Amino acid sequence: MQSPEASTAATPTQIHLALANFADEVVGTLARLFAYVGALALFAILALAGLGQLPDLRDDEPAEKPGWAEASRSHPAFALSRLDSSEKTASYTIFRHPEGGRRDVMRWTGEADKPVAELEIYREGSEFDVTRPAAAGLAVQMGLGAATALEQAGLIDTKFGPVALFRPTGTADGTPACLGYLKRNEEPGLQISGFSCQGDTMPARRAAIACTLNRLTLLTSGNEPKLAELFAHAELKRRSCDPAGSADWLLGAANAQLRGAL
Repeated sequence: MQSPEASTAATPTQIHLALANFADEVVGTLARLFAYVGALALFAILALAGLGQLPDLRDDEPAEKPGWAEASRSHPAFALSRLDSSEKTASYTIFRHPEGGRRDVMRWTGEADKPVAELEIYREGSEFDVTRPAAAGLAVQMGLGAATALEQAGLIDTKFGPVALFRPTGTADGTPACLGYLKRNEEPGLQISGFSCQGDTMPARRAAIACTLNRLTLLTSGNEPKLAELFAHAELKRRSCDPAGSADWLLGAANAQLRGAL
C-alpha cells in the first residue's frame, strides 16, 4: 500500500507534460503578440497613407500646370530685314506652351549689355486668357516693375496697321522715355509687342519702333496659312524707314483713344 507522499509525487512523465504545455502556452502567447503588433503596424501604415492623401483631398486649388519653356530645338519663324551690314544680330529666343502657344522674342542690348529694345511675336494657343487686359505684362517686358502703371503715348501707323504706344504714367511730354508698343490681331490669334529705348527724342523713338515693325518678315508659317496671308498683305503696305520720322505716318499723342482690336 502506497504512502500519501508517494501518491502525490509527480512522475517524470507528468513533469514533461507540464513543461510541454507551458512551452505551448508561451509560443501561443508570443504568436498572438506578434500578430497583434503586426496588425497595429498595418493599421498605422494605412492611417499614415490615408493622412498623406488628406492634403490633396482638402486642397481646392487646381494643380499647377506646366507653363512656358524655352524651345531650343525650334527654328526662328521671323526676322528683321537689315538696314545695313553693320547692324548687330539680336538674340533670338523661342518659348513654347503645352497648350499650343509660341513666343518668338528678339532682344537688342547696348553698352554693358543693357537692353535697349525687344520685339515679341506671340502666337496664341489655348492658354491665352481673353479676359486679361491687352497691355498686362508690358511693364515687366519693358524692364519695369509689375505694378508700374502705363499710359497711352499715341499711335504709329505700320504695315500691320495702327500700333498703340505706351509709356510710364506721369512721363513729362518731351522726355525721351522708353516706349512700349502693342498690336493684337484676332485672326489669326497673334500679338506683337515690345519696347524700344532707341532715339534721342520721342519722335525718333516712335520712328524706330515703326521701322522695326515694317522690317519684320516671316520666314516660315508652318501649318498656319492665315499667318502667311497676314504677312503677305502687310508687305503690300510696307514703308521705307525714316529715322527722323514722317508726319504722314506718325500719329500724335492726341490720337491715343483706341477703338477695337489693337
